[in-house]
Amino acid sequence: HDLFSRTFNFVQQSASVESVERQRAAAVLLATGQRLASPQLVELSSTVQRDAFVKVKKAIDDMIAKLLQDKEDEIKQKDFCIEELNTNERETELKNRDKEEAEAKIDTLTNEIETLTNEIDTLKAEIAALQTSLKRAGEDREQENKDFQETVADQRATVKLLEKTLDVLKGFYNKKHKGASLLQRQEPAGPPPPPGFKSYKKNSGSGGVMGMIQQIINDAKTEEAEAIQAEKDAQAAYESFVKDTNDSITAKNDSIVDKSATRADKEGALTDTKKELANIMVELEELANENADLHKACDFTLKNFDTRQAARDEEVEGLREAKAALSGAQLTLLQRK
Repeated sequence: HDLFSRTFNFVQQSASVESVERQRAAAVLLATGQRLASPQLVELSSTVQRDAFVKVKKAIDDMIAKLLQDKEDEIKQKDFCIEELNTNERETELKNRDKEEAEAKIDTLTNEIETLTNEIDTLKAEIAALQTSLKRAGEDREQENKDFQETVADQRATVKLLEKTLDVLKGFYNKKHKGASLLQRQEPAGPPPPPGFKSYKKNSGSGGVMGMIQQIINDAKTEEAEAIQAEKDAQAAYESFVKDTNDSITAKNDSIVDKSATRADKEGALTDTKKELANIMVELEELANENADLHKACDFTLKNFDTRQAARDEEVEGLREAKAALSGAQLTLLQRK
């Protein structure tokens, strides 16, 4: 009976000591859980009341391991976020630079194409003006040649007519001169003619008329010669003008071909650059979307990193303190047993 009583009292006393130690450990866990706002520690504070210390300590070890893993994962997440955001920023900066260069190139090509188009239009207008000048010069030359032909024909007809007239007059005056000479030889000597009558003399006016006709013939021949020389000069000037004008038209057409080829190259480059700019804009939009996604995924981590790391460290420290309290309680119970 005495042995049973002592055994029963010992069991009661041991149970009482264990209860006190569990309560003390629970109080440490509860206080730590409330201080760190950790629902898991608060839950453990109630679990320690029921479960064995070994099980609770195992749970604490698991919590500490998870917190340390979470801390490591968050460090990796932070490093990833910083690297990806920096990469995104660099790529965006480079793409914006490409965009500015493409836009500047488009402006330059557009201006160059406009300049070439204006130059080509100017050359075409100049060619049209030269062709009009050629046409008018040809018409003028044709009219001048027609006038020349008429002038020469008139002068030659005049000369021919006057030469015939002159021949007739020469024949007439020569015949008359011979007849007068014969009469003078046959005329008997006698008294002079009565008053009022003149002796017959050669018509002295015949030389003046024929001289005037000859002068007209000479003037006509001189005018014809001058007209022929003027025609030669005009034709030579016209041919020189035609050659120079055609050379100028050829040079301008060659320039149009060259400028048109250059413009075509620049138009091709402009089309390619516009496509390039469109692709750049797509890539910039993708980078902007990626940036938004990164900020959505990373902003909380980056803004709260130090606070969350400190909280985890504090939580780990609290768990270690709670585990130490449990270990102390467990040791006390073992010693009392």
